[in-house]
Amino acid sequence: MEIIVRGKNLTVTPALKEYAEKRVSKFEKFFEGELNNATVLLSVEKDMQKVEVSIPLQGYILRGEEQTKDMYNSIDNVIEKLERQVRKYKTRINKKIKNLSVLNLVPPEGNAIKELDLEPKIKKTKRFPVKPMIVEEAVLQMDLLGHNFYVFLNGETDEVNVVYKRNDGHYGLIEPDLG
Repeated sequence: MEIIVRGKNLTVTPALKEYAEKRVSKFEKFFEGELNNATVLLSVEKDMQKVEVSIPLQGYILRGEEQTKDMYNSIDNVIEKLERQVRKYKTRINKKIKNLSVLNLVPPEGNAIKELDLEPKIKKTKRFPVKPMIVEEAVLQMDLLGHNFYVFLNGETDEVNVVYKRNDGHYGLIEPDLG
């Protein structure tokens, strides 16, 4: 992973750069090869030492910002904040995986024989609990799961919606019109 350390209103010393790189590089273990780069911006505003860290992850940006009177404390605090975010989202993903039934992973015995048929068939049906969430949370869940779309219950409208990743890199939202 490439870590870019920049300074704003201060000169980044080799020791400060090395410390920031060492602390940010620990996120590689959480994402096993999914990280390409990270940006660390160190700045001074009045008497406060501010650190901003941005780590892009498959359409989502892990971002944290902290400021204290000491740059090293600011770096430590922002790393702790980002670790909490990572644990929170990894826990959500693991809970979803645990809720899957073993029966969903094993194909029925009848599917062992392939049939030649030109008609499209439904090969798999998934059932999952739907909890209300906002659109931004649904986009985050979709990205964390690595899917191109995500079906969810919109907490604002109480309707089933679909968010999807567009070819231009942005997202789309499908809202049903039952009228």
